[in-house]
Amino acid sequence: MTQEQRWTVEQIPDQSDRVSVVTGANSGLGLATTRALARRGGHVILAVRDEGRGRRAAAEITAEQPGARLEVRRLDLADLDSVRAFADRLHTDHQRLDVLINNAGVMAPPRSLSAQGHEVQFACNHLGHFALTGLLLDLLASGRDPRVVTVSSVNHRKGRLHFDDLTGERSYSPMGFYNQSKFANAVFGQELHRRLTEAGSPVRGVLAHPGYTATNLQTSAPIGLWRVVFGRIGNPLFAQAPASGALPQLYAATAPDVESGQFIGPDGLAELRGGPTQVQLSPAAADAETGRRLWELSERLTGVRFALPAPA
Repeated sequence: MTQEQRWTVEQIPDQSDRVSVVTGANSGLGLATTRALARRGGHVILAVRDEGRGRRAAAEITAEQPGARLEVRRLDLADLDSVRAFADRLHTDHQRLDVLINNAGVMAPPRSLSAQGHEVQFACNHLGHFALTGLLLDLLASGRDPRVVTVSSVNHRKGRLHFDDLTGERSYSPMGFYNQSKFANAVFGQELHRRLTEAGSPVRGVLAHPGYTATNLQTSAPIGLWRVVFGRIGNPLFAQAPASGALPQLYAATAPDVESGQFIGPDGLAELRGGPTQVQLSPAAADAETGRRLWELSERLTGVRFALPAPA
């Protein structure tokens, strides 16, 4: 697309008959995504770790858009028990789900482990979203034009899977393991597309990334160097606002012409900013054997198996 033809939130189709879950919806990209979907009439479930912040975000949107249809529900993606509890409650209250946007994430913390003993970035950014998608797949299969949008990063191209040291016990780098988690997002999104397609599922599996966007991932990063480099220096000079950074995932979630398996990112230089367009996965992330291996590992670590029909 030329700059004049770039897709904007004004082109989001009417969402009044659609139910969406957005993880990490209380700030940054998740808040911008929720705001845009609600503006078009969507029923949006804000899946947030901190319910107080989630309620404040919902109140902010409702003040701008009286009558916005919002729910705030607790979800700690780093805790698989919380993921299961969230999915169970959603099944109790909803008969279908149209869009799941796997947006939430943590970036470059000191090494720590989740409640189940997994490195926290891998646990939150990948394993929690893998489990959530699998547990909600039946609701999505009943949805209208259902989609799973998994949010990765340009950093997926720097990542690899440390299959022999997933917890970082032997060697841990905050950004190295962040890159691993974003690589895992990309591999998962592509493998999900493969499996949905082979099974003849109506659900589309789409990937997106926001480019370089100013969010609290950078400014709240506990590593001082990254706060300085990204939050204080990089963000003001180079980053785009969350409303712009959210466009690729909004396009992936709503545009009629999006196909399963596509990867949507910014169209600007080095995919750091700009309007949404189709971009390329790294060859390593697109590798089918890596996808199979990560999928089977994720099933084992989460205990979640996707209820997909056998290929025709």
